[in-house]
Amino acid sequence: MPLPFVPFNIPCKTGKELDYLAHALASNHLSGDGPFSKKCCSWFENFLNCEKALLTPSCTHALEMAAILFDIQPGDEVIMPSYTFVSTANAFVLRGANIVFVDIRSDTMNIDETLIESAITDNTKVIVPVHYAGVACEMDVIMALANKYNLYVIEDAAQAMMSTYKGKALGTIGHLGTYSFHETKNYTSGGEGGLLIINDPLFVERAEIIREKGTNRSKFFKGMVDKYSWVDMGSSNLPSELQAAYLWSQLEYCKTINSIRRKCHSDYFSKLVKLVELGLIEIPIIPDYCKHNGHIFYIKVSCHNVRSELLAYLKTRGIGAVFHYIPLHDSVAGRKFGVFIGADVNTTKESERLIRLPLFYNITNDEINLTVNEIYKFYNITNDEINLTVNEIYKCYSITNDAMDLIED
Repeated sequence: MPLPFVPFNIPCKTGKELDYLAHALASNHLSGDGPFSKKCCSWFENFLNCEKALLTPSCTHALEMAAILFDIQPGDEVIMPSYTFVSTANAFVLRGANIVFVDIRSDTMNIDETLIESAITDNTKVIVPVHYAGVACEMDVIMALANKYNLYVIEDAAQAMMSTYKGKALGTIGHLGTYSFHETKNYTSGGEGGLLIINDPLFVERAEIIREKGTNRSKFFKGMVDKYSWVDMGSSNLPSELQAAYLWSQLEYCKTINSIRRKCHSDYFSKLVKLVELGLIEIPIIPDYCKHNGHIFYIKVSCHNVRSELLAYLKTRGIGAVFHYIPLHDSVAGRKFGVFIGADVNTTKESERLIRLPLFYNITNDEINLTVNEIYKFYNITNDEINLTVNEIYKCYSITNDAMDLIED
């Protein structure tokens, strides 16, 4: 009898994708900035209340545009966590910057805001907070530092669409923000895709030029110039209209998608918290000032060896669990292009303990239960031992639903 299979991810589909793709194909406008692109950008500008939202082929492209917008030069320093995807660093390395890594917090896996100031030098130009798992960094502290030292802030909010910090959408707090619509994200534009969020009006005009291969083509289509020409550096940063059509099918259902993912996150929490009580695992901590989007549910086990054993066991049981980033500062390129400032207290240790569990839009209760049960089996915990109600578990921890942000609004 074959084992059940629970994939790590299935790209989100709402059922409208094929209809909208057909509309885009019929329009004969496939190269970008067509009707669907305009609808998506307008939606983001209204929803986020930002100065400008520009679709890009990927979040990587959005970060690279941000590096050009802030005129990053060789020798400039950019502060970020080492626990992030390589694009966060590459965007600035391509401009000749030196990457300055600082340690992360053990509770949220985000950059430790208390360590940033000691990493600032006369060469520092940008701080890049990464909102891991859609949980906000401590942005008040970060923005205060940016103001104090006259620095730019680019929020890498690749995982954070629909997440907030003190009621404000992630990506809209810094000078710039970026989203990802990769197929592993809550919302996708058909495989890849990204968004540059501009919160300072000073950068809007140049961002449009950089996005259009360094031309003032945007002004031409607005009737502001009678012909367009090459006026600045830039690249091909427009996604196709097919990507925008696919994304629009997701934006129409964004609240439903967000609600379902948050419920799945809550289900994992309530079913696994007994293992926390027993001291066998740790599960995500959501600070009171954050509202998360259910992007990632992870557990942290006691050490790297246990992680390897549990991942291997889950694989034999058909469960698609995975680990996440290998810290950049310990890679070949990380050592070449960056430096870790201060002690690596949490980055390596915490990253080596983390396991991401299957979580996607149409994951079933049976798939979540199967994943959870196999984790209990790995620890040799019986059903009788885990037969606690959610209320009893919360009572044990003196945790309210509001404090953990687990129950839907």
